[in-house]
Amino acid sequence: MYMMDWKEKYSQKCTSKEEAVSNIESGNRVVFGHAAGEPIVLVDELVRQKDRLQNVEIVHMVPLRECKYCLPEMKSHFRHNSLFAGAGTRKAIREGRADYTPTYFSEIPRLFRDNILPVDIALIQLSPPDEQGLMSYGISVDYTVQAAKSSKVVIAEVNKQMPRTNGANIHISDIDYIVETDRPLIEIPLPKITEVEEKIGRYIASLIPDQANLQLGIGGIPDAALKFLHEKKDLGIHTEMFSDGVVELYEKGVITNKYNNLHPGKFIATFLMGTNRLYQFVDNNPNVEMHTVDYTNNVMIAGKVKNLVSINSALQVDLYGQVCADTLGYQQYSGVGGQVDFVRASSLSPGGKSIIALPSSNKKGTISRIVSKLNEGSCVTTSRNDVHYVVTEYGIANLRGKTIHQRAKALINIAHPDFRDQLEEDFNKIFIS
Repeated sequence: MYMMDWKEKYSQKCTSKEEAVSNIESGNRVVFGHAAGEPIVLVDELVRQKDRLQNVEIVHMVPLRECKYCLPEMKSHFRHNSLFAGAGTRKAIREGRADYTPTYFSEIPRLFRDNILPVDIALIQLSPPDEQGLMSYGISVDYTVQAAKSSKVVIAEVNKQMPRTNGANIHISDIDYIVETDRPLIEIPLPKITEVEEKIGRYIASLIPDQANLQLGIGGIPDAALKFLHEKKDLGIHTEMFSDGVVELYEKGVITNKYNNLHPGKFIATFLMGTNRLYQFVDNNPNVEMHTVDYTNNVMIAGKVKNLVSINSALQVDLYGQVCADTLGYQQYSGVGGQVDFVRASSLSPGGKSIIALPSSNKKGTISRIVSKLNEGSCVTTSRNDVHYVVTEYGIANLRGKTIHQRAKALINIAHPDFRDQLEEDFNKIFIS
């Protein structure tokens, strides 16, 4: 009887994309599912219906597609409130047509739950239902779960190609409108690892012991580090996200999650971005658990994971050890994300380490990324009090317990040789005279 009830409800809630999106009204706050979990059929339909809408606020984190709602001609129809800027949203933020809200990734569910940012509409993407009428959030659990729980109206794209992952799910009774689709997910191609990134990856790997549990992101540097972990034993994953790079290490027996003391044998993450290989790997995989970001990134939880090694990137590091990872001067480039969450969690972790990794200079070699002072307008992402290791292609600087003078010397030693004399001169002027 229960099975028949949910199937009947499911059928009743299925509708066209046009009809589902027509429930969005002017002045609504609309939250999109995150990153590769974006319900693109619904989002594209929302943009198509722009002429009937005014002042719709769109909230989400990492954008992976062209964000048409941020175009100049959309100004009166939509205003984006970014929680993590990206290629499709930076220009609109810079030109004042969109906003940026600073927040730790782990805090976003609270913004919705506590009505700091009340949610009118949640646009989410789900897997098809199981025999109990439960649909998986698949590759986007993060803040998407709380957005749906807090929203007045939930509109779901139920995609046959969304993998079913263990962890968070939602019942048909908690959804208002369903649009069925069968389309490939957004894929992130494997990065081409540069010579500089490879050198950085080798240094990072030297800091990772056997039985470590890793937090790592996507891109050339994390993938380069993974490249040099093939001789390690019994690594684990407790992270906000992972990509294709870990799949190969798992298949080779390097990643076993055996020493993940909170979740033995499990990959723990809150969202996923990668290629179809990754999505196939996690589909119905009992060894993968997806949790909300206020669990995975919660400092008091992640800090209990033994030997937690966090690997994060930066745009600049100054001679105090202050890390700027989300702004280029006054321009919002990305967001804080989970960097501070995991830097602090790894500090609490027994045997933990945090690593900030960056090339020593820009791609043309004309600007040092180890600097005497952060660029005007740049914001501090991770404070000097939290920073442990900083890594460039020229080596490793361990800043923990170091004086200002010792920090500056260690950072100058891993700066690009072309800039070391100037950094030394700047240091003497700023810190000694």
